[in-house]
Amino acid sequence: MTKRNDNDRPVIGIDLGGTKILAAAVDAKGNILGRSKARSVPKGAKDPGPELVAERMAEAVRGAAEKAGLELSKFAAVGASAPGPVDIFTGRVMGAVNLPSWEKPYDLGPDLSEKLGLPVFVDNDVNLGTLGEAEMGAGKGVADLLGIFVGTGIGGGVVLNGKLRRGSRWSAGEIGHMMMSCEGRDADVEFFASRGAISRNMSEAVTRGESPIVKEILRKRGDDRITSGVIRKALKQGDPVTRRILHDAQNGLGLLIASVVNLLDPDMIILGGGLVESLGDSYIDPVRDIAYANFFLRHDREKIRIVRAALGDDAVVLGASVLARQMLAGQVPE
Repeated sequence: MTKRNDNDRPVIGIDLGGTKILAAAVDAKGNILGRSKARSVPKGAKDPGPELVAERMAEAVRGAAEKAGLELSKFAAVGASAPGPVDIFTGRVMGAVNLPSWEKPYDLGPDLSEKLGLPVFVDNDVNLGTLGEAEMGAGKGVADLLGIFVGTGIGGGVVLNGKLRRGSRWSAGEIGHMMMSCEGRDADVEFFASRGAISRNMSEAVTRGESPIVKEILRKRGDDRITSGVIRKALKQGDPVTRRILHDAQNGLGLLIASVVNLLDPDMIILGGGLVESLGDSYIDPVRDIAYANFFLRHDREKIRIVRAALGDDAVVLGASVLARQMLAGQVPE
């Protein structure tokens, strides 16, 4: 049973990613008291499975409590993210496709709760990033908004009437998997507009010998991976191939935003994720222009604000802390 003073006690939020775990101790006012990082999968672990990942998450939680100078027992609860659909009432993750050996459902919430001796509440990572921005970031005070996070894939979260919508099967907001057609090929938006898509297309262009600028950047780095930093550097050096590939991705994202706006007519679209953080307004401005040009209702189109996320890497951990407090207070999600 929840104690009356639980809302005054700090909580811990966890951001579980494909390569790293970030945990943060957060007080009742949303201030971060301490952070801790861990690798999602230890080096050399070929087949870790969710059990080992859960242990790494627990270690990160203990580290955040230590950095905050507090014993774990001083915290009211833990909020955790997972990169996949989550039954928030049971804490069961249906599958985490970005993590090896986690294709089947796993009771992450109960496992972490047993390890830590605290109530643990779990939700999808992009849902929590959107919740963080809605409660503490760019969308604070906005009733209806959509969060879109562009990284290796594209994730989304929907807030209507101030409440995060999760759907009947816990998969609402998966806008990266909305279908579109481009150059005769049908695929989801991730395939055309994500950072992963940009990296794939740039790598193919380098292989074909079309982008000596990117090839030289990679040679100097001693690494063939095309990251957001490589994309930024290629743009700075005026690489026309990178500009073309990025424009195509921006066009896809702009059309996606227009489609969602035509369906929901929200107050705000918040853009976040690694690519947005790296490229900033030079990435967002063309996306906004394409979206505005394709709104069904052009009247007062600027009333729908398309803005950059404000919380950066803290969006998910802060959203997870909000989830923990909401669940402790009996605010049942929809």
